[in-house]
Amino acid sequence: MVRIDIVVTRGGDAGETSLGDGARLRKDASRIAAIGAVDETNAAIGVLRLATREAGGADAMLARIQNDLFDVGADLSVPGEGGDRLRLTDVPVVRLEAEIHAMNAALPSLTSFILPGGTAGAAHAHLARTVARRAERTVVRLSAAEAVTPAVIRYLNRLSDHLFVLARALNGNGADDVLWLPGGNLER
Repeated sequence: MVRIDIVVTRGGDAGETSLGDGARLRKDASRIAAIGAVDETNAAIGVLRLATREAGGADAMLARIQNDLFDVGADLSVPGEGGDRLRLTDVPVVRLEAEIHAMNAALPSLTSFILPGGTAGAAHAHLARTVARRAERTVVRLSAAEAVTPAVIRYLNRLSDHLFVLARALNGNGADDVLWLPGGNLER
């Protein structure tokens, strides 16, 4: 169990922070950037939840995702493999895939790319999706230099897909999707 009694430690005042194993890294290190990007994704989903409280099972899915993202951060906070530290598995990846499939079953096929927007919930889901994609890119960049649990990258990739499909569901199952009109503003 985690116990935090002191929030202000001054330990980071010199531009370093601690990992889960006690190692110190500069705050601009790739691993810290990846952990921060995952944290940003979690915060964006927290804002999304404000717009989905009344949207059936969406809030429950998002609550599980927020917990998963803390697991992702815990995994990233301890470099290396194995040990007694938390490591992400494919179980949450499979759950995301099942939720994507279930939501997508009620949606019409796409005939155009979709612009972020529509309902407030969908707009927030699209924003969270782009933040999740940035987190994925940051973790992929880290994985080029250091070992990263492969399920972390799969999870972040699937999460952005999940948020895209959720945005369509929140847009009245696609009825309020804002479609891209290629070249629609090029003529006078």
